[in-house]
Amino acid sequence: MLTISLLRQDAAYVKERLAVRHFAKPEWVDDILALDEKLRKQKLETETMQAEVNSLSKQIGQLMAAGDASGADAKKREVAAIKEALQNGKTSLLELEEAIQQKIMMLPNLPHASVKAGKSADDNEIINTGGVMPELPADAQPHWELIKKYQLIDFETGAKLTGSGFPLYTGQGAKLQRALVSFFLDYNTQAGYREYLPPLMVNDKTAYGTGQLPDKEGQMYFMPEDGLYMIPTAEVPVTNVYSNTIVDADQLPVKMTAYSPCFRREAGSFGSDVRGLNRVHQFDKVEIIQLTVPEKSYDTLEEMVNHVERLLQYLELPYRILRLCGGDMGFTSALTYDFEVYSAAQQKWLEVSSVSNFETFQTNRMKIRYKDEAGKTQLLHSLNGSSLALPRIVAALLENNQRADGIYLPKALHGYFGAPKIG
Repeated sequence: MLTISLLRQDAAYVKERLAVRHFAKPEWVDDILALDEKLRKQKLETETMQAEVNSLSKQIGQLMAAGDASGADAKKREVAAIKEALQNGKTSLLELEEAIQQKIMMLPNLPHASVKAGKSADDNEIINTGGVMPELPADAQPHWELIKKYQLIDFETGAKLTGSGFPLYTGQGAKLQRALVSFFLDYNTQAGYREYLPPLMVNDKTAYGTGQLPDKEGQMYFMPEDGLYMIPTAEVPVTNVYSNTIVDADQLPVKMTAYSPCFRREAGSFGSDVRGLNRVHQFDKVEIIQLTVPEKSYDTLEEMVNHVERLLQYLELPYRILRLCGGDMGFTSALTYDFEVYSAAQQKWLEVSSVSNFETFQTNRMKIRYKDEAGKTQLLHSLNGSSLALPRIVAALLENNQRADGIYLPKALHGYFGAPKIG
C-alpha cells in the first residue's frame, strides 16, 4: 500500500508513475488528498477541543477548592457541551481515516523508474535467453498426449473427484512432482533460504497483507462459513510470518522458502492455452521470499533472478527472461522479471516464474519494520519469486525430452527421481 506521506509530498510523481501502469483512475490521488486535508483539519479541531476540556477541568478543580460551587457547575456544563462535540469529532476522524484507507488501498504500487509504459505482454522486454532448443522428431507429441501414454496424470478421475482443472497425479507422474519439489527446496535451502511448510488457508487480514485483497478476491477460493481463503501461493502466509514485527538488524536479510499446493479459480478461455497442465486450478509451487533494507533490495532482486536462472539451467530447459512493462505488471509489484521456458511440442513459451520487488507496498500493509543505524523505525522491502511453479515445468520437461524409448530427465533430477528417464 502506498503511504499517505508519499501522496502529500509529490502527487504529480505518483500520478506520473500510475500512468506507466495505465491506471484508469488517477483522480483518486486528488480524492485521497482532499480527504486527508479534511482529516488534518478535523484532528486540529479535536485536539483544540480536548485542550479546552483539560483547561476547564483544571479550572473546575480550582473553583471547587475555592468553594465556588456555582462557578464550578457552570464550567461543568461547558465541559459537557464540548465533550459532546468532541465525541462527534472523534467519530468523524474514524470515518475519514476509514475512507482514506479504503481509497488508498485501491491504488496499485508505483512502477520502478526502469519500467516502461507498455500496455500488454507484447510490450515486455526480453533481457536474456539461455539453454538449447531441442530438436524433436516429426511425430513429437504435446505433453497432454505424453501424459496419457505414460499414465502420469489422470485428468478424468481428478474431474470426477473435484472438477475440471484438478489433476490426479499417478505413478511416475506423482514421483516426478515429489522429485521436483525436493530438488527445488534443497536448491533453495543450500542458498541460505529457511524452509517453511505453511497453512493452506489464510484469513482476510493475511490475504490483504500481501495484496491479494482487494485485487484478486475473484481468483481465490473462499469459504464464507469460516472466512478463510485457499492460498494462491505460499507467498501469502510466509511473508505474513513477520507481520507486525520489528526485525532485528542482525537477522537481515530474511530469506524464506516454502512448498505448497496453490489454488486459483483461473476462469478463462478454452483451447490449447488451457489444455493439460497449461492452466489448472490446483498446482504445486516452491516459493522464495526475502525481506531486506531498502538500499539493498534491487541488488537482492538481481540475486534472486540469478538464483532462478541457475535453477532453469540445472533443468536444461531453454528459457528467456523478460522485464515486464507497466501494463503487464501485478498490482503489488514495483519491478517484475518473468521467466518463460520453451515448450517444443507446442512451439510456445510458457511462464514458469515471476520474480518481483514490492519495495514497501506489502510491508506497509503488514507493518514489517526494522530500526536503521540512527535507531529510527523504517519499513523493510519485500521480494518474492517462484522457484519454481511445477505444471509448465513438467509440460516442458516432457515435451522437450521425449524420445522413442521414453522421456529422458535432466541429470540434476536423476537422484531425486531414482531413474534417468520416464518409461
